[in-house]
Amino acid sequence: MRYFIELSYNGKNYHGWQIQPDVISVQQKVYSALSTMIQEEISVVGAGRTDTGVHASQMFAHFDVDQKLDENVVFKLNSILPEDIVVSKVFSVDQEMHARFHALSRSYLYRICLGRDPFSLDFSWQIHSQKFDVKAMNEAAKLLLEYQDFESFSKVKTDVHTFDCDITHAVWIEKENELTFHISANRFLRNMVRAIVGTLLEVGSGKKSVEDFRKIIESKSRSKAGLSVPAKGLFLTAIKY
Repeated sequence: MRYFIELSYNGKNYHGWQIQPDVISVQQKVYSALSTMIQEEISVVGAGRTDTGVHASQMFAHFDVDQKLDENVVFKLNSILPEDIVVSKVFSVDQEMHARFHALSRSYLYRICLGRDPFSLDFSWQIHSQKFDVKAMNEAAKLLLEYQDFESFSKVKTDVHTFDCDITHAVWIEKENELTFHISANRFLRNMVRAIVGTLLEVGSGKKSVEDFRKIIESKSRSKAGLSVPAKGLFLTAIKY
């Protein structure tokens, strides 16, 4: 039987979602908890992979088992998992359903604290003394919906076959002392959102124009784009099937 698991996590203590040698990952913790509970090795396939330090308020994964799981499975998993990883649902799906390949869209949020806040240190990038032209940033963000090739915002050494992504939503929202960037697409490249945010902030600070942003996209050159912003402000917020 195939099951989907819905979970959230604080990425501060993890080297991303994906299992890697010699480091702690979220996938490894979920795999270990499932294997302990079911008493056999369980393969876990995630809907995507978040980078080191990135958080997720919604993540999905699937796994296969021979037995039907009881109604206490969520409680059992959360009693095994560390406190910074929380399972909200476990439900059965068709055997062909795939957490990664059947996902239609993914959404991310990037949080910037405009000031100092000790309670959001781990969940936002704090910028103390800089003003941003949010209108210009949103004008530039709209350009993302006109293109598909985003090599300019991709990690240089990556094993993807295409840099094409279909971005359907990209907007900045300023509310009191917080600035947030919301973006949705069918898929994302490694480091893509953080590179886009870094480049849009250069537009907002006046270092680059909206037209410069267009030229950066069309250049397909990572060196032309801005710096990658810190991981701690980034959240995977939604996955739709």
